[in-house]
Amino acid sequence: MSRKNLSKQDAPKNITNSEKKLGDDDFIVSKTDTKGKIIYCNEIFAKMAGYPPADLIGANHNLIRHPDMPRIAFKVLWDLIRDKKEFFGFVKNLCADGGYYWVLAYITPDIDSSGKIVSYTSIRRKPPQSAIDTIVPIYKQLCDAEKSGGMDASAKLLGSFLEEHKVEYDELVINLQKGATL
Repeated sequence: MSRKNLSKQDAPKNITNSEKKLGDDDFIVSKTDTKGKIIYCNEIFAKMAGYPPADLIGANHNLIRHPDMPRIAFKVLWDLIRDKKEFFGFVKNLCADGGYYWVLAYITPDIDSSGKIVSYTSIRRKPPQSAIDTIVPIYKQLCDAEKSGGMDASAKLLGSFLEEHKVEYDELVINLQKGATL
């Protein structure tokens, strides 16, 4: 009997304000194919997301994309990793029960001996609360810009924000992870 792979359409519709927190020493690890389908996940990922590991294998990783996340963040992510660069970012993920959890994500392309991207590996850990407190209003502004002006408006707003603070995107994330404030 074949089972249906989970997709974004299977994500919970009843979003709650119930937060799960990673432990200080927890690491979430997953690997996707080049289209974003999960090909490996560790137990901590399954526990935090609230799905059995077997249900996550074959599912598109966007199953856990929280609606509070601006689409521009994922455009930045995909642009970087498709260009064989690494990505660091703060991500609010959606749990199967409608709750959420925050991570600092590190995503890198896996490249074969001929230089071709064959998969992506993501390692996530608990971000500092100060970083979440700083990034939440920024993400809200980016989401609002996307609702009124689409991805272009969000990209312009993000660019202006980075320029105003004289940082690149990855610098912003690393600085916030280290406890810096804006």
